[in-house]
Amino acid sequence: MWLHAQAVRTRSLPRPAKLKIMSIAEPTAVSPLPTGPLDYGPLRLATRFHLSPLAGFTNLPFRRIVRELGGLGLATTDLVNARGLLEGSRKSLELIETTPDDEPLAVQIFGHDPYAMAEAAKLLEGRGVVSIDINMGCPVDRIVGQGAGSAMMKADPCATVNLVKAVVDAVSIPVTVKMRLGWDERHLSAPKFACDFESVGVVAIAIHGRTRAQGFTGTVDLDGIAAVVDAVDAIPVVGNGDVRTVADAERMASVTGCDAVSVGRGALANPWIFRQLHERSTTVEFGPSGTFDDRLDLLRKQFAFLAERHGPDGAVPRFRKMTHWYLKAMRVRKADRHRVQTAKTAAEFHAVIDHVEQAGPHGIPRTDPPPDMEVPVPSGPIAHW
Repeated sequence: MWLHAQAVRTRSLPRPAKLKIMSIAEPTAVSPLPTGPLDYGPLRLATRFHLSPLAGFTNLPFRRIVRELGGLGLATTDLVNARGLLEGSRKSLELIETTPDDEPLAVQIFGHDPYAMAEAAKLLEGRGVVSIDINMGCPVDRIVGQGAGSAMMKADPCATVNLVKAVVDAVSIPVTVKMRLGWDERHLSAPKFACDFESVGVVAIAIHGRTRAQGFTGTVDLDGIAAVVDAVDAIPVVGNGDVRTVADAERMASVTGCDAVSVGRGALANPWIFRQLHERSTTVEFGPSGTFDDRLDLLRKQFAFLAERHGPDGAVPRFRKMTHWYLKAMRVRKADRHRVQTAKTAAEFHAVIDHVEQAGPHGIPRTDPPPDMEVPVPSGPIAHW
């Protein structure tokens, strides 16, 4: 295991004002990225680069695309309502759908009732899920208002730890927790919770370096993540937040000493980032992201995966948010992006995509990886993506 003590921490490094998607970089000789397999208890992950849960994006079709490109150690579903699972909610069951090529997969559950959370975990274990992740990080009002997500960080600490213990005790598969630094700057409870969770059997902690009060604004506090790394004894800590390039991941690892890095928004504009991270950690050099035509191929393949489940016409509205990211990264003209967004049938969708293919990218060579692209964040804790 890549030990905390091996990390080189440079706490005084300045934080950039803006972070951008990079299609290629000039690597230095030695990378601070963690390397080698990672153990979540009995579960061995091939790499230390994970896909973060993103509501509406980290669905089965996107996970299959990213896995094909390589380098991904673990993917986690969008957060799933524990009570919804127990009641057989169509939406909840759809979120946990998977295929044989979608492994290893963790399911992230949320809720405030220890019994419901434990029973949902048992249900998932019975369906072959290899790991359960407890959401303690979601900042949106509809989750926090239920006493779940980030609200668990301001609740009675004993009640929160008891809920986590109930889930751990209910199953034999690994249980992890994803949380934020705390409710706000005055209540940075993540280090203490991480220590307590390790003591009740949690096998890993993923930490997003913002508070609930920040939502997705401001910059990630790498020192805050480092404090969580220092708080645990042996379990791995996964750093998350503002990782959109290989350089961002290297800085995360160097400053915090985290055992793994999780990428969310950065994967939307650059699905190759996990392969790049794995290449950088093992061979120093890493390849560029995909060209216009590479991305067009991924777009069509992901749409086809979605159409398998919802039918061609049903896939069109469900794919609009993801299409937006593909086409922006491909430098497609705004008018053509709008035509894709307003398509109502699969025939209309494919006709516009065929036109996009013929027109090519705007202002850049077709055969080059697209240039840097800024990735905006939701504004405030109640924003929806």
